[in-house]
Order: sequence, then structure tokens, then C-alpha cells
Amino acid sequence: MSSIGRWTSGILMACLLSGGGMRALGASAPVCDKDNGGITLPPGFCALVAADGLGTARHAVVAADGDLFVALQNGGIAALHDSTGSGHFDVKQTFGTGAVTGIGFHDGYLYYALPTSIERYKWTPGQLMPTSEPEVVVSLPVQREHIEKGLTFDESGHLYVNIGSPSNSCQIRDRQPASPGMDPCTLLDQHGAVWMFAADKIGQTVADGTRIGTGLRQFPGLAWHDGAVYVAMNNRDQLDTLWPKVFTAEDNATRPAEALYRVTVGANYGWPYCFFDYVNQRFVTNPEYGGDGKTADRCGSYTPPLVSFPAHWAPVDLQFYTGNQFPAHYQGGAFIAFHGSWNRAPFPQAGYNVTFQPFENGKPSGKYEVFADGFKGADDLKSPSAAAARPDGIAQAPDGSLYITDSQKGEIWRVFYRGQ
Repeated sequence: MSSIGRWTSGILMACLLSGGGMRALGASAPVCDKDNGGITLPPGFCALVAADGLGTARHAVVAADGDLFVALQNGGIAALHDSTGSGHFDVKQTFGTGAVTGIGFHDGYLYYALPTSIERYKWTPGQLMPTSEPEVVVSLPVQREHIEKGLTFDESGHLYVNIGSPSNSCQIRDRQPASPGMDPCTLLDQHGAVWMFAADKIGQTVADGTRIGTGLRQFPGLAWHDGAVYVAMNNRDQLDTLWPKVFTAEDNATRPAEALYRVTVGANYGWPYCFFDYVNQRFVTNPEYGGDGKTADRCGSYTPPLVSFPAHWAPVDLQFYTGNQFPAHYQGGAFIAFHGSWNRAPFPQAGYNVTFQPFENGKPSGKYEVFADGFKGADDLKSPSAAAARPDGIAQAPDGSLYITDSQKGEIWRVFYRGQ
């Protein structure tokens, strides 16, 4: 992958195509790396590595002046500034503590998500570091797994947060072979849903929030779009190792679909009683609740996904594209960062990409498209720890270019469209 010293400034010429939906970048736009920083992109797109060595970089947000703020799972927030206009962030400062995932600006504050709280700093446009101590907006339940939190905002001053399940499939003994599921699953009382809070009120708890939908396993990728919260959900693990008499390794590697949902009040998306089967494109009852891989007796009332994706790709961030630097095909569609699988053995691991889902008239249109690839390195990857990179965050810059973060080594790519 690219090192920090190889960027140069120059001219990236991008013509304004009539009707093509592409905005000119101008004469001082950055030059892309010859190898796109080691990743592959569709024709007409290019990328440069804007920063590296940040550590476990997760979600990110771009300020109006172009500064990038990156959540770090290894602790705090990295504030990045490009002082030369080369496209390379040559100024880096860090602040805060704790494993941060979600991050975003709203109404004069920088909000960020920790495993057990949503906090914020008062923010002045143009500043790189906070000048005051953070405030705790919401205190959240302690969980033993699926602790990563994302966040998003609507236009009416509401904050939305994922509270994922502290369990794989709500077993009485979590992740133990043949252990049945709790029935009913009491974990759903405070988990497995999107919660809505007042964005401008500090000191809240889950009791102050409103639950939006239920039956969602884990989904740090969430975004407000077109009047609703959309989430990209990670489905269940270990079908074959927990239930070897019912499911094969191939079943586990191919069937539990990752899913894109439009979350609405009162809807139920099936966890833990059922999982959406990617191979057969329907819900089936989970084995913890008596399922045999074919029956769907408990699944009739659950809301199916808008779009399903291959098993264990692990979606971790979701960004609807609102710019016009990319062609019209991408405008209004959704980019999803897939962190990559760990639970497909003995088959190679999969995912490790940024995928684009077209939308038309507010609804998914056509099949998903792998947009950015080549992150994982070897095609026969057996362990995620051996991956060259793992996409984790997507952030849209003011000019309509996209940033992609990597949680393996902390590399940051910036993607442009420059025409064909």
C-alpha cells in the first residue's frame, strides 16, 4: 500500500458533462495515485491515499472546510487537515479517549459514539481541536458483544443510534452448541433496534428514547435518508458449528444474508427467531427456535429486507450519495462499507469491499454493484487478520468525492470521478 511521502500536487482535469451529472473538480484538484492506492474502481474513477498509519480507523465525517475527522477504535478521534491542497492530510491531531465508531456533525456540535454512550463537543467552524470538555448526550447499556454504535440525524433535531444485540442468536448459553433460544427473547427489551433521542438534550438514557422497529441484530451502518432511517444489518453466525446436525459449513457460508432495511415504527425484522436466507431469498426459522433450515413457521409477520447481500460480508457503514461529482447513476444511491467476514471457514473469507446499491424514485433499483475492491489482498484469505485492509467508514467530501477508511492499518482513500 502507499506510504505517506508519495503524494504530489497537480491537476486532475474533469470536464463538466452535459446531462452526465458530474461536477468539474477544477484546476487545483489532487492527482490520483497511479495504482489507485492498491484498490480497484469502476472505469472513470480513481483514488489517492490521503493518509495512512492511523490505526483502527472506523467511521469518518468531513467538515465544511474539508477537514476529516476519523473515529478510532484504538482510542479517540483523529483530526486531519490538508495544508497544501495536494489531497494529502499533512496535519494530524488526536483528541478524546475510548473506542469510537459513529461520528457526525449536527447543529454546531461534533457527536461521536462510544460503546456505552453518545457524546459531543461544541464545535466552531474551522477548528481542528475541541476547546471544551465533552458532554454525555445519552448513556447506553453495557454489552458483551456487538458494542459498536453508529449514529445519524434527521432534519427535526432527532438523534438515531443502533443498539445491537448482546448475543449471536439469543441463546440461553450464547454461542454454545445446541443451546436453545430464549423464548421470548428478553434481550429485545433494550437491544436489537434503532433508538431515537433528542439531539439537543444531555443526560439521557434509553428510557428517554423511542424505539424505532425491532428484531435487528447488529448494524453500526445507519443513515437518515428520504424521511427514514436505513440500516445495513449483520446477520447471524455459526450455523454449522452450533447446529451441525442441521446445517453444513456451506449453509453457514452462504445462507444468512446481510440486509438493507428501511426502519419504520412498529416493524419487526426477525432477529432472533428467523434469518433471511440469501440462497432461497426468504425467511427461515432459526435452529434455536426449532428451525430445520426449511421451515418458516415463525416468520410470516417479519419485514423482509429491501436488498440482501452475501452472508458474512459484515456491513459496518452506510452513506447515501448526495453529491454531483459522481455520474448521475450514483446520485441518490447507497454506498455500503463491508468490513469482511471471519466466519466462512473452511471457505475463503469474503466481503472486504465498498458496494453500491442504486436507488431510483426512492427505492432500490437493480442489483448491487461492487464499487471499490482489492482491499483484502489474497483471494484465498483464510483469516481477517491477514487482510491487507478492511473497509470500515465512508464519508462524502464537500466536492462530492468519497473517503473510505480502513480499520486494519488506518489508511484513508479519497475517490474521484474524472471521466472516461
